Amino acid sequence: MPSDVVLSDRSPSIPQRLKRLAAVQTLGVLAALVIIFAISAVLSPEFLTSFNMIIIVRTLAFIGLVTIGQAMLLILGELDLSVGAIGGLSAVAGGILMVQIGLDPWLSLALCLLLGTLCGFLNGLLVTKLRLHSLVLTIGMAGVYGGVNLVATKGVAITAIPTDIGFLGRGLILGLPVPFLVMLAMLAIAALVMFRTPFGRYVYAIGNNAAAARMLGIRVDAVRIAVFAAAGFLSATAGILMVARLGTAQPSIGEEWVLPPIAAAVIGGVATTGGVGSPVGAILGAAIIGIIENIIVLYGVSPYWQSIVSGGIVVVAISFDSVSRRYFRREE
Repeated sequence: MPSDVVLSDRSPSIPQRLKRLAAVQTLGVLAALVIIFAISAVLSPEFLTSFNMIIIVRTLAFIGLVTIGQAMLLILGELDLSVGAIGGLSAVAGGILMVQIGLDPWLSLALCLLLGTLCGFLNGLLVTKLRLHSLVLTIGMAGVYGGVNLVATKGVAITAIPTDIGFLGRGLILGLPVPFLVMLAMLAIAALVMFRTPFGRYVYAIGNNAAAARMLGIRVDAVRIAVFAAAGFLSATAGILMVARLGTAQPSIGEEWVLPPIAAAVIGGVATTGGVGSPVGAILGAAIIGIIENIIVLYGVSPYWQSIVSGGIVVVAISFDSVSRRYFRREE
């Protein structure tokens, strides 16, 4: 009996194994990012120019904000396919408030963030109260938010956005685009919450086993709603920063923010089954996708190939995740 106890103490628990797997994956993603960066620098002399670096990090900022929220949802064991539509609706709402209604730009931006948060909150509320699968529900909600967007704009971009907010989308601080700095700030907050607070531990616990988390007294539904609301807030942030960047509120904003965040999160070590991964790893995955797409552009390849590349990365990343999970279970 004593030998059994010693063996039990020495055997790593499932949560410990999951954390070890996530750490290994994050290091692997970082190594892959360094290799891809080095290869890109060799392939194109224009890659390392300051102009191109700014393009990469600015593009990463918008997709990265959505990726942070999607990564938190995946860790929770959920998925939101309406994040792009939420970002687009928030962007259009900002244009309407600032241009058509004449509201103060900064108040308009605050209301847009509130709108995105409420949309995410609604998604979480419907998922928890109606006991619907988040994948199915958010497909429908994406249609709802996208439809409201088109009804409000009739498919026409809202122009004459006040120049007061242009700095948020086009400005530089210490040579870095403001949207990128906003993304870094949001990433730091998300990482702090996920790694250093009880709420973050609740998210991982629910992602690992929601039933067990409920038995431990964790308010599973409240945590789910909160994470959906956070994802909506981050999508709205990306949307309003894009309006500031373009100087117009285009109905098409957010259409490209569906598959890439999922691919980035999975590449970054976030498990599609929940309970494993981190927002930091997800951003590293987004950086890998961004660099690959950038080198395609620098080589003069048709931009239509970017969609093929993004879709292919999704398939490869999810397939690798599935295979690694099966191997992990065999090792237990």
